[in-house]
Amino acid sequence: MAHSFTQEYFQIPVVTRAYTTACVLTTAAVQLEFISPFQLYFNPELIIRRYQLWRLITSFLFFGSLGFSFVFNIIFLYRYCRMLEEGCFRGRTADFVFMFLFGGIVITLFGLFVNIFFLGQAFIIMLVYVWSRRHPLIRMNFFGLLNFQAPFLPWVLMGFSLLLGNSIVVDLLGISVGHMYYFLEDVFPNQPGGRKLLMTPELLRAMFDRPEDPDYRPLLEEEEEQGGDLQPNEEQQNYEPREL
Repeated sequence: MAHSFTQEYFQIPVVTRAYTTACVLTTAAVQLEFISPFQLYFNPELIIRRYQLWRLITSFLFFGSLGFSFVFNIIFLYRYCRMLEEGCFRGRTADFVFMFLFGGIVITLFGLFVNIFFLGQAFIIMLVYVWSRRHPLIRMNFFGLLNFQAPFLPWVLMGFSLLLGNSIVVDLLGISVGHMYYFLEDVFPNQPGGRKLLMTPELLRAMFDRPEDPDYRPLLEEEEEQGGDLQPNEEQQNYEPREL
């Protein structure tokens, strides 16, 4: 059983595996009181004046103590991060890492102007937004109550946050950064006079792009055509967001 778990764990693509594991381990460390959330949250003053640079990373790794919100965020993180990495970014790990860096940097810059202590949820919304815009034909079902096309998913999640009485600033931040990436990567280069502005550094390509493992098994929920772009069958694909 342990061998099977280990085998399945290492079947998860590398970026999704690393980020999800870091989030789980960070939450476990807080639960075991090895560290405190006060050592992790995003605080520009402590980062700039006291050089606590780790907060630039840890603010993306903590989603609160174990509970409803944590499970919801981890499920969405694992699901949509993995589907992106196994779908339109398959064989392009360096490009995926560059998207992470772009999203993390822009969210951090916006975080200087809004009162948000942990930035991980906005990052998840960014991933969901990019995935949803690249899969516009997929129909989704939200808790068995609402059917809609994939591009509406980030807005449905924002409405759900509003119903729960939570601030929608985090959702709007994630949607804004996700749209920035989508526009610069997928829209503007295809416009008359447009060009590709987001160029993955060659250093990242040298570090992350490797020949694909012939034994690698992508997530069964994704159907991929040769060439890397997903063309899901609208009638066969029906993703249901998990309950918190």
